[in-house]
Amino acid sequence: MNQSMRVLVFLLAIGCFAFTTENYRATHIFMIGDSTMANKPERNLPEYGWGQVLNHFFTDEIVVDNHAKNGRSSKSFIDEGSWEKVINRVQEGDYVIIQFGHNDQKSDTARYTGPFDTYQKNLKKFLNETKEKGGIPILCTSIVRRLFDENGILKDSHGDYLTGVIQVANETGVYFIDMEAKTRKLVESLGPEKSKKLYLFFESGIYPHRPEGQEDNTHLSQLGTFTIAGLAIEEMKILGIPLVKELVKK
Repeated sequence: MNQSMRVLVFLLAIGCFAFTTENYRATHIFMIGDSTMANKPERNLPEYGWGQVLNHFFTDEIVVDNHAKNGRSSKSFIDEGSWEKVINRVQEGDYVIIQFGHNDQKSDTARYTGPFDTYQKNLKKFLNETKEKGGIPILCTSIVRRLFDENGILKDSHGDYLTGVIQVANETGVYFIDMEAKTRKLVESLGPEKSKKLYLFFESGIYPHRPEGQEDNTHLSQLGTFTIAGLAIEEMKILGIPLVKELVKK
């Protein structure tokens, strides 16, 4: 190969590399849901959402883009335009993790959805539009609330909204993670006292921005966040979801 040919091959190689690098985009995991999943600002410490730490489980080949918001139901998330912003960014091969229910139960008209009508309709909207873009939806039930009765039995606070999600998952055949069942099993195994460590329980005088302390059976501590995100990861492995190939090796 003469000198001119070597130069040409070299320049072509550089051009191909530059084109590949310029057009590379890591697979994205978009997350939509409520406050139990949402990123929390520093002023909310020690409260976290489980979507806030999911990136720690993956290599740089995965980008976690968490759009979950405090107080949102499936209805209000759509009505305020948050879903439109997400679906406009979804590309082929991306994932969308969907977890609503806590606030779909609320009685106000801005958020309430019937568990077997509007709620299911909205979930199917998320699923269908994700698939239309070539994305891969993962449907989840809500995490369990830490509500024990006087006999130490963990109560069900989601009722028909759990059944509503399960029916949609069975009907559509999408990836499904029963986060309520997984977190219920965990919280029951820990019992009323030890399970407080997963949720927002802290005494007064520890955090200046929350001087009165907190006893919150819905929202998560940092320990709870990593633990519950870990449960989701374990279920992804069981389901054989391809993105688990990019989990950080322990």
